[in-house]
Amino acid sequence: MEKEQEIEWIKAQNIGISVDLVAAAKHQLQFLAAVDRNRYLYEGPALERAIYRYNACWLPMLAKHSESQISEGPLVVPLDCEWIWHCHRLNPVQYKTDCEKLYGKILDNSNVLSSVQDSCKRQTEETWNSLYPEEPYDLDLRKVFSEDISERSARLEKSTKYDLVSAVKRQSPFFYQVSRPHMNHDLFIEGAVARYKGFLHLIKRNREKSVKRFCVPTYDVDLIWHTHQLHPVSYCKDLNELMGKVLEHDDMDSDRTKGKKLDVGFSGTTKQWEETFGIRYWKAGAMHRGSAPCPVTTTPYKSSMMSKDVAASIEYQKLIQLPEVKSVEVLLECVEVRNLPEGHKGSLFVAFSKTQNDYFFNVKRRLSILSESGEKQVACFQCEPTGELVFELISHSPSHLPMIRTYKTLGSTSLSLQDFLVPLSKLDAEKWLEVVPSSGTVNSKPIYLRVAVSFTIPALAQRTFNMVRSRPLSKSSCFLPLPGKVVDAKNLTHVIDETGTKLISLQMRHPEKAKARENTILGKEVIGITKSGKISALAKSVGTGWTLMDSHWSLHREKNSNGDGHLFVLHGEKMVKIFHGRKLDYEPKHCDKHKSEQDFMTLVEFSAENPYGKAVALLDLKSGCVQVKEEWILVLGITLAFILSDMLKKEGYDIFAVNAKVMGSVAEEINENHDSHEGVKTTNLTSSGVTEVEQNNDVAEGHAVMPKKRGDCGSGCGDVTRSEVSAGCGSGCGGGCGSMVKSGGCGSGCGGGCGSGCGGGCGSMLKSGGCGGCGGSGGCGSGCGSMLKSGGCGGCGGSGGCGGCGGGCGSLFKSSENTSVSTANKDWQYGNYTGSGSYHLNKTKGPNKIVVGGSEKWHFGFNYTDWALKNGPIYIKDTLVFKYEPPSDTIRPHSVYLFQDFRSFLNCDLSRARMVGNQTQGGGDGFEFVLQRWRPYYFACGEHDGLHCKDGLMRFPVFPMFRGWHQ
Repeated sequence: MEKEQEIEWIKAQNIGISVDLVAAAKHQLQFLAAVDRNRYLYEGPALERAIYRYNACWLPMLAKHSESQISEGPLVVPLDCEWIWHCHRLNPVQYKTDCEKLYGKILDNSNVLSSVQDSCKRQTEETWNSLYPEEPYDLDLRKVFSEDISERSARLEKSTKYDLVSAVKRQSPFFYQVSRPHMNHDLFIEGAVARYKGFLHLIKRNREKSVKRFCVPTYDVDLIWHTHQLHPVSYCKDLNELMGKVLEHDDMDSDRTKGKKLDVGFSGTTKQWEETFGIRYWKAGAMHRGSAPCPVTTTPYKSSMMSKDVAASIEYQKLIQLPEVKSVEVLLECVEVRNLPEGHKGSLFVAFSKTQNDYFFNVKRRLSILSESGEKQVACFQCEPTGELVFELISHSPSHLPMIRTYKTLGSTSLSLQDFLVPLSKLDAEKWLEVVPSSGTVNSKPIYLRVAVSFTIPALAQRTFNMVRSRPLSKSSCFLPLPGKVVDAKNLTHVIDETGTKLISLQMRHPEKAKARENTILGKEVIGITKSGKISALAKSVGTGWTLMDSHWSLHREKNSNGDGHLFVLHGEKMVKIFHGRKLDYEPKHCDKHKSEQDFMTLVEFSAENPYGKAVALLDLKSGCVQVKEEWILVLGITLAFILSDMLKKEGYDIFAVNAKVMGSVAEEINENHDSHEGVKTTNLTSSGVTEVEQNNDVAEGHAVMPKKRGDCGSGCGDVTRSEVSAGCGSGCGGGCGSMVKSGGCGSGCGGGCGSGCGGGCGSMLKSGGCGGCGGSGGCGSGCGSMLKSGGCGGCGGSGGCGGCGGGCGSLFKSSENTSVSTANKDWQYGNYTGSGSYHLNKTKGPNKIVVGGSEKWHFGFNYTDWALKNGPIYIKDTLVFKYEPPSDTIRPHSVYLFQDFRSFLNCDLSRARMVGNQTQGGGDGFEFVLQRWRPYYFACGEHDGLHCKDGLMRFPVFPMFRGWHQ
């Protein structure tokens, strides 16, 4: 902050508020959670009855109690009446007017306890029953649905004319926005109180200057604002002292469209806040989350379960030992830069990354600088609360070479997350960081970069696991291995964590071939084999269902789902229903919606705390991906995914194939390793001028909006691009699929032996006339057409397959010849590829660093596709190192691009690729790209409008495998 801005902030913090807002905010969150467990109060007959009870019973009782105490101790308001009272008070001017008109004064909440603080409930209930013998203290739902209350409401002598039904409708979505755990943390709420005072200070300044601005709060500020209003006497007193009037709370607007009242108001509030206080207005964990997901049921769950001994289940949880991993949400903005050398003004950006390995953030991303670009860009990402954020200041400028942009790293600086989060001390910072010059860079003055950052409270992170079926695989198999149909049903299924580490292996056993009735399964069991070799029985089939974890859990298909649509029920220590598709927190957003919901099942826990259900795990049965939110569901969720895949496979469902997330668009992965023009999830918060509104509408209950997560835009089912004959999902050719791009079709279908290219009987990958009856394995099954523009090949016998294509396959690019490519020995030493020697990667534990091209490095004219064929396999978490000299008058510029899909790779279509390594990053130790995921990567040099890619042979694909597949 500058001196004047610091003075303004101090003035704001001196605003007097006569309520303990931290404690009161925590009580409000507790109350809102209780209402959300009783959602019948949101609409319909129960809401109408609650409004009647509020007007006919609660307000008169409260008025009497305010005159003279009518009950021992404080009154405890019934839940339904408290909800209506809550919504009424959130229009403070209307509430004040109604109270003074009906009862001669403001009815306050002093000497009143919330329904969730019911220590004195008995005395209040006795008083209520004496005053209203025909109306029970607690809302009677039987009366609600058997009696029309509208006539009795119309006859009330004292009743507000305020539309409470609409007020409830407007306030009902609020809890979803403030329901995440960090909102209830003292440190977060204390910061929110300080920001609320700053918010009031802005409004006061506007009134003093006769500026008409529609001020829009973020959700942390709005939570505290609501809390203040729920104490009506204190709120009126405090606001009258501050600005001479009771501040309106306008919650009528909800349209967040760009250019509308809320959007313009937020832009103006942001601009005024940052100019007044010199700090950012946005805050991690306080921005709009989007609409609440659709509920899975409208009928609350009534628990009748007896508590069980959970010791045995805890023992099973110990089968998979995982380190505790926490994560934080981070918002980041690069605000300003000072002391720039001449010639760099307006041509800067910042590349930021973490200094140490991170489960969620292990890439380099780009962000503009507000003072240089004039555009407010805020990055939003998730990471572990450890290590440092590193910022590289990079300048770009036109080169004397045509169509070439050169990049220069001016220096770097860092910010330690642990200084704020370990131990937890502060959730935001805005500071000047000195940029340490890069080697060879000399500046007359030190460069400073101003960075603003905000965090949520560290919380346990959701974990993601992949289930991968083992299969016979030659050590000389192709560099694009993909799972296909399981040859041997007794093979193991390995469970792999985010790092590619194998945690446990599962197997379906048939001890006896029991004679089963129709639609029954007998004699099966699921066993788990840990890394230490310990074997445990995880589940056994019993009749048409299963028992799990030594009979402490049972799974059965639901015949009568009571209208909520669940398919299976899991009974045990908890009640878990299994729903088809992605539900609740896993509900798809935006472009992610195109994925087939048949691939997914959501595990939803029902309890007294969550009567409408809480999503605890998501099973993607197409890819074998399991996401779990809580530790207790980990082994259960993995076992369930394995069992359900077996059950559905017998019904003709294609299980554990490669789904759209793995084989589709690689845009997300590009964003995780790139240094290109777009950063992490970002938003452009543009400033705007003052919005003219009525003077009595000082403020709105609208909220800042961060962009919603883009989600995974995969390519969907079928082939990668426009297959005209596509009968299933998968990469390359799935069972009976067409070719990857505009193939005429497959001869005898693509089935067993479908690798990354073509399986037995598949057409070529691009514009092939198809091929008939090919057996196969490896990349192209024996007898497949080439990968590009081949006339195909007919009726080739079953060769074992090797490197790129099996025996008798067409070549990889632009050839109609049938060639056989074998995989050469790999030259690996000490985890790094050197270009010589015969040490095989399969003998290393990895991860490894692999220099692309070996001793040839990264240059024009070397065949990198051939290099990739001969130097696999490559594994997840391996690092590709691209080494190339920075451009000069005698050295051609090079770069590294990552294509979004196979077709753009084949055509060297740079419009569908992004730069991940610029022209200067290949010097020294080279540019490093970590292969984070199990999916294909398509690399190329992007210089001279694709000339290096097309004619310079500087392109290659790679599909990293899980380590251990070849063992």
